Amino acid sequence: MSMLPSVNAEAAPLVAELKERAAALRVGVSCMQDGTCVIDAGIDHHGGIEAGLLVARICMGGLGHAVLRSNPVFPDWPWQVEVRTSQPVLACLGAQYAGWSLSFKAPQKFSALGSGPARALAAREPLFDELGYRDRSDSACLVLETDRHPPAALAEKVSANCGVDPERLTLVLTPTGSVAGVVQIAARVVEVALHKAHEIGFPLDAIVDGAGSAPLPPPIDDALTAMGRTNDTILFGGQVQLFVSCDHEQAEDLARRLPSSSSKDYGRPFAEVFRDYGYDFFRIDPMLFSPAKVAVTVLGSGRTFRAGRLDGELLERSFGGGA
Repeated sequence: MSMLPSVNAEAAPLVAELKERAAALRVGVSCMQDGTCVIDAGIDHHGGIEAGLLVARICMGGLGHAVLRSNPVFPDWPWQVEVRTSQPVLACLGAQYAGWSLSFKAPQKFSALGSGPARALAAREPLFDELGYRDRSDSACLVLETDRHPPAALAEKVSANCGVDPERLTLVLTPTGSVAGVVQIAARVVEVALHKAHEIGFPLDAIVDGAGSAPLPPPIDDALTAMGRTNDTILFGGQVQLFVSCDHEQAEDLARRLPSSSSKDYGRPFAEVFRDYGYDFFRIDPMLFSPAKVAVTVLGSGRTFRAGRLDGELLERSFGGGA
């Protein structure tokens, strides 16, 4: 992946916009003792849809777009988050994927998954060896899906691993069930497709472009329900189109294997599946985490292979529209 842009440099103007427009976007900006900037997009500050869309673009390393549009498919849930990127592998796997696990026991217990461009500086995950990508930048931004402010030890670890001064590090906090949180998670619909493609062994360098959409889940304070809804919006309502450079057989196989309905655990809201596995995430079939409906278009021939289905009934059960 030579001659690729810096995801941190591309995201830097968006991070600056989030800080400069903090009042308008209803986010809080503060500094830790070491100078690390912390942006609260849903813990002590309300945040909102616009903040969530901007955070989604930051998560993609500035290499993707995210907008809110009307949803013609699910009339009871009239809005959807739409995303697109012409650097799908780098934007989604090199930046947006929540692959950096950060846990601390002292002085306070804290754990969160980190996503965003800072991952490509630290390169703590084996995935970056497969991508052949290492970012070079004097600034970094990491997005944490959490409802608590992180300890100083986390900032120290991230800045050290990224090789940037603390004053050049920004941490963005988005609780799962906050408005900004549900927006930025719905905006992961293409990333989920890319991760599934990687898991089943499809050659990543054959994925040239991508776009997708997912309904906007209703925010909720309950963490388990929020996790269920943000998964289900992609599993039952997510649509993705990937543009690939490969033969028809490979494209057809990708389309067939990609949708969530190909998993043995498909058929119930995620919160129910999670509960029945004793809240053990790793017992869930990893093939479940996929968009509901996919289209794979072969560049050159223009032939498109489709698979999967949208499921309004399961989406309704998850979102609780009848309550």
